[in-house]
Amino acid sequence: MKLFFKKNWSSVALFFITTIIVFLFLIVAIPKAKPILGTGTNQATKSATKEVIHYTAIGDSLTEGIGDLTNSGGFVPLVARDLQEHYHLNGVQIDNFGKNGDRSDQILKRIKKNEDIQNGLASADMISLTVGGNDLMKVIKGDVFRLTKDSFSRPLKNYQKEVEKLLKEIRKYNADAPIYVLGIYNPFYLYFPDITEMQDIVDSWNNGTEEVVKSEKNAYFIPINDLLYKGAGDEVGIVSSESTASSSEQDIKNNALYEEDHFHPNNLGYQIMASAVRDEMAKTQDKWLKKGSE
Repeated sequence: MKLFFKKNWSSVALFFITTIIVFLFLIVAIPKAKPILGTGTNQATKSATKEVIHYTAIGDSLTEGIGDLTNSGGFVPLVARDLQEHYHLNGVQIDNFGKNGDRSDQILKRIKKNEDIQNGLASADMISLTVGGNDLMKVIKGDVFRLTKDSFSRPLKNYQKEVEKLLKEIRKYNADAPIYVLGIYNPFYLYFPDITEMQDIVDSWNNGTEEVVKSEKNAYFIPINDLLYKGAGDEVGIVSSESTASSSEQDIKNNALYEEDHFHPNNLGYQIMASAVRDEMAKTQDKWLKKGSE
């Protein structure tokens, strides 16, 4: 009987020892299952795009939004809203440093003196700039009765130098963010219908701006003249009707311009501008949307 129990105890012990060895082997050999909900160290890969972006706008009255009857800031908030909806962003932080009447040199001075502007530029994912309209208007007002195309040649060269300084100053605070520079449009025919070369002058001014912008890394020129010059729509754009006071006088209106001054865009005009800016930003989204594209 003792021999029987001794033999069976040895068999049981051998069975348990073999079971433990096999169990330990399986623990080492078989990898652990990953957490179903992605918790722990092996979390799901995070999105490669930013969830919140910072958009800094600087420039003249077009950036400030003069003519926008909602007083929301012109095209800038419209661009931000479109980007947020299109890219499903959690938010778009906006800094709007537009100031009515500013020329290129005055925008430059504001950047150099204003720490808030400097900080806004430094942390921006993208930057827009409106410039040139007031520089051109200064030339027009300087000698309005003797203007020719040649009157704008030297001022244009000086203006280009100012834009170069302006872009370099922006780059001092942010070397990588894309800069979107808007061109100017031609509302001047409403005030100077006798200057038939005005569109040529506006075109040369835009060409001068674009030339400077193209020489800057990661900067993009956005033309808006063709979008605003004739108003919106073939039939409801520029409306010209003979005045009752005199058959030689005409009442000219552009449905994309603010009726109070016929110079700045109205709500419709700013929507047109916003679409142009948004489209250019979308084409260059890798410059500001990806994480690491600061």
